[in-house]
Amino acid sequence: MAMTTEETPGFNARLWQRFVTIARPYWLSDERWPARGMLALLVLLLLGQTAFSVLFNQETGEFTSALAARDTDRFWASIWRYTAILVAAVPIYALYYYVRDTLGLRWRRWLTDSFLARYFHQRAYYRLNTSGIDNPDQRIAEDINSFTQQSLYFSMIALGSVIDLVAFSSVLWTISQGLVYFLLGYAILSTVFTGAVFGKRLIGLNFRQLQREANFRFSLVRVREHAEPIAFHDGEAREMSALQRVFAAAYANYQQVLRWQFKLNLFQYAHSFLTIVLPTVIIANEVLSGKLEVGRAIQAAGAFAAILSALTVIVQHFEGLSRFSAGVDRLHAFSEALGDEAGQPASAADDGTQIHTVHGFDLALERLTVLTPNREHLLLEELTLAVKPGEGLLVVGPSGTGKSSMLRVIAGLWNTGSGEVTRPAGSDMLFLPQQPYLPLGDLRCQLTYPQTERDISDEELLQWLEQVNLPTLAERFGGLGAELDWSRVLSVGEQQRLVFARALLAKPRYLLLDEATSALDAGNEERLYGQLAVLSITPISVSHHQAIVKHHHWVLELPGNGSWTLHEARGYRWGP
Repeated sequence: MAMTTEETPGFNARLWQRFVTIARPYWLSDERWPARGMLALLVLLLLGQTAFSVLFNQETGEFTSALAARDTDRFWASIWRYTAILVAAVPIYALYYYVRDTLGLRWRRWLTDSFLARYFHQRAYYRLNTSGIDNPDQRIAEDINSFTQQSLYFSMIALGSVIDLVAFSSVLWTISQGLVYFLLGYAILSTVFTGAVFGKRLIGLNFRQLQREANFRFSLVRVREHAEPIAFHDGEAREMSALQRVFAAAYANYQQVLRWQFKLNLFQYAHSFLTIVLPTVIIANEVLSGKLEVGRAIQAAGAFAAILSALTVIVQHFEGLSRFSAGVDRLHAFSEALGDEAGQPASAADDGTQIHTVHGFDLALERLTVLTPNREHLLLEELTLAVKPGEGLLVVGPSGTGKSSMLRVIAGLWNTGSGEVTRPAGSDMLFLPQQPYLPLGDLRCQLTYPQTERDISDEELLQWLEQVNLPTLAERFGGLGAELDWSRVLSVGEQQRLVFARALLAKPRYLLLDEATSALDAGNEERLYGQLAVLSITPISVSHHQAIVKHHHWVLELPGNGSWTLHEARGYRWGP
């Protein structure tokens, strides 16, 4: 969760451009022909709905006139026609909603896949943590769904309004031209009034509500994920207070939403109730004088309502459109952020200087200068060294001096600074953080991640567990196929040994360890580093444990302020 720098949305040309930017790729993708076919079918069904609506309107006027004239034959003939129209119309209406929702679902699947691909491309998900984009999880899981469904919903409403306007205008024009002129003026005034009074205010409030609801959900998830340390610290009161503050912000904003929705509802209901009586008042004299049948008056009222609904579609759906506008802006901001990350993987200075990474057989750093991502603090200056396979490098120094940052640079997560990193490509270099990552899945998945499709026998996997002193782990939890929340059922020490087994199984040439054995006793730590030597895996370690110096050839000491000293491990004296 992060504070956002996004602009408050509104109904304007920019909103339309953002909508097109998000929507266009699907309709030009490999799925374009099935999608366009379903859209064409949807338009045909919409035309069918309008045609049936006109027929219903005509027959309603017909049997009403028959009742007023007490014409039995005319009445029953109209009822039979109405029934036949109804039987034909029902499948059209049902099929319309099925096709619309199916198309929306397929669009959501494609758009979700597209955003996920961009989210994981060049580690954008990692770098977005420092951007102004809040809650990317909500934007992928919820905003995309809302966008696809509501895009079709409002598009069909808009198209349907145009079709209704054309179809019913001809009907109403033959009955009362005065009603048509009145309609145009009434619709223009009500639409302008709604946009001017409620527009920017409601859209902005709904935009902020989406943010604050997402922040509240994020805070709840955070409590669930950190339940044990919160319990150890007796932090319940503090966490509840923090959650209440986040919820209070959402509550206060929604109170404003409700107040403006109340005002909007006052106008909308007054507007809708007036449309019931106004057409009758306008044509009352013609009916009372006998110039117009009662049924024709009913038909005129129905056509009037249909045309007015078409002309004032924004007024009727303003609340939903305001939420849709907010969602479009959030999704567009997310898309733009992903585009920026793809174009430039990490922060660089205005003059274009950044750390460059090239692939080679050995690990080497050439005049490496490392800055924090905001470029405000110098962590490491002009470091040059080479670590050949089998040598090993131990990085030591006080907390906050850039030890972990240097590993992030080597791993390719940071490039803020200058200089060059030469490193092996792909699986020849792995990184183990202090806090192990255990993905969702079974125990077998924990050992083979991220290449979980590898075909490795259970016997071999059990042997690797034994190598890291976890010989009974699989047996304890029901075998390698057991699926549990491993980060909760295992201690931190067990987690560190489990991911170490994963690294041994992968057999990289270089292994970056950021205090990856911090929770282990000396015996287990010695055993794991011994396995690295057996497999010819070269460790690049950050640690505060003196006992592992002997497993490295070099010791890099970082005292702070960007300075550094390189020592041979043999004879290195730990501490001041």
